[in-house]
Amino acid sequence: MKGSRAASRCRTAGVALVVVLVLLLAITVLGVSGIATATLELQAAGNAQYHERAFEAAEHAIERALASPDLDTTSTPVEPVQPDCDGECRTPVTDDPFDYSLYHDGGADGVPAPDGGHSIGTGLETYHFVVESEGESGRGARSEHVQGFAVLGPGQD
Repeated sequence: MKGSRAASRCRTAGVALVVVLVLLLAITVLGVSGIATATLELQAAGNAQYHERAFEAAEHAIERALASPDLDTTSTPVEPVQPDCDGECRTPVTDDPFDYSLYHDGGADGVPAPDGGHSIGTGLETYHFVVESEGESGRGARSEHVQGFAVLGPGQD
């Protein structure tokens, strides 16, 4: 009877070792997959941040174009007004590059200003312009924007 107890105890100790090793393997697999998931989520968050920075760079380009004193009705899509940055325009805070083209859209001109309201007078027309901008950021993030706007000015008789 003593011999069968010893053999039984030896088999039980072997089974316990196998169970512990299987549990350790399962915990290791869970840990490694958790780390891989966290790494992918961190990379996705970084990509979203770079995309947002590219978006902001393109918006900054539009703001620069709207503030430009170069609202010239002779500019065309073929010969637009470009920013004066010596070929390297960058946003002030993030230093992301941007560019824009500003041109006059003559096909939408000639709409007379609405009568009345705030004493603007008569003989005014709208002049339509278009800004095409693009911004870039890290990891190849790019954003392209197109915005049109109108300027009220003296009519051409």
